[in-house]
Amino acid sequence: MTVSLLPVRFDLRRRTPRKHRAADEVNRLRGFLAGAHQLINGLQLQLDEADARHADTATKQAEAELLVVQQQADIDELTAERDHWRDDALALRARFSIQLAAEANAAAVTVPCGYRDTSAIEDQATGPIDVRPLWEARDAGLL
Repeated sequence: MTVSLLPVRFDLRRRTPRKHRAADEVNRLRGFLAGAHQLINGLQLQLDEADARHADTATKQAEAELLVVQQQADIDELTAERDHWRDDALALRARFSIQLAAEANAAAVTVPCGYRDTSAIEDQATGPIDVRPLWEARDAGLL
């Protein structure tokens, strides 16, 4: 049996990577480590920004809740004041209703019944309008 070396070709211009050297593996792992450090730093910055936004949101929410409490206190105070004024108005209306009615009757405006002069031709009443031709046209499907 003869072995031919012709099918096996070697390219001397291209070097195969040196997988067996530990220094090459260390350099490769250091590259991964540098990328991991950059990723961690970026994630830490995002986390810090999110924490700052959360703190800002919490501050704004606390201010809004305080404002709501103050507004509710104002509403309660104004409601009590409104009820007091309403009760006073009802009491005054009951006290002076007779006097107000007498003044209204004394100052009443009376107007005689209306009368329209229809002697002019343009003011005279018209007769009823015959709409039978319209109904007939509708029934015939012309409208």
